[in-house]
Amino acid sequence: MQITVFGATGRTGVPLVRQALDRGHDVVAFARSPEKLPVEDSALTVVEGDAYGGDGVAEAIAGADAVVSVLGQTAEGPDDLLTVAGDNVLAAMREAGVERFVTLVGAGVREAGEDVSLSGKAMGVLLKLFAADVLDDAAEHVRRVGATDLDWTVVRAPRLTDGAGTGEYRAGDVDLGFESVARADVARFVLDCVEDDLYVGELPKVGAA
Repeated sequence: MQITVFGATGRTGVPLVRQALDRGHDVVAFARSPEKLPVEDSALTVVEGDAYGGDGVAEAIAGADAVVSVLGQTAEGPDDLLTVAGDNVLAAMREAGVERFVTLVGAGVREAGEDVSLSGKAMGVLLKLFAADVLDDAAEHVRRVGATDLDWTVVRAPRLTDGAGTGEYRAGDVDLGFESVARADVARFVLDCVEDDLYVGELPKVGAA
């Protein structure tokens, strides 16, 4: 399978790229700064571009079987990064006829009518107080993804940590509260969703096992 990864040089993107290659996939890593990707492999192609501006997006998606976005907000980046970059990715997917899309957002994004635990509600309040722009951007990105006819999955994760991970995770309608999960384990779940067409048209949460 050929998988295009947006956010490939990020702290979740790097383990995702490595795991995808280890699983035998061809990977197209989209990067604004390719020199930041510490991975080399004969099955890896790096496309330089700017997802927010749209440069190089169509080139990276052409020929893909699936597209994954693990883009994340930074202090220096635009407040609407996920929304605008996501629109550029979705448009290029429609043009190229690529149907499978998996995107990663924070667990603070809610589904309509979702039953949220007390700890989850508390986390939501904190996010609205201290990261409202990030939350609004992610929610709008998810709304636009959900309005497409693509085979999409929105993975929602709590606070992410670095490290090797455990190789296991909990996923689906799980209570996350204030917990954290390793980026490597989130990457594993994202790839499982891609390979096995898990949670198509759904917003599963992923947490530590």
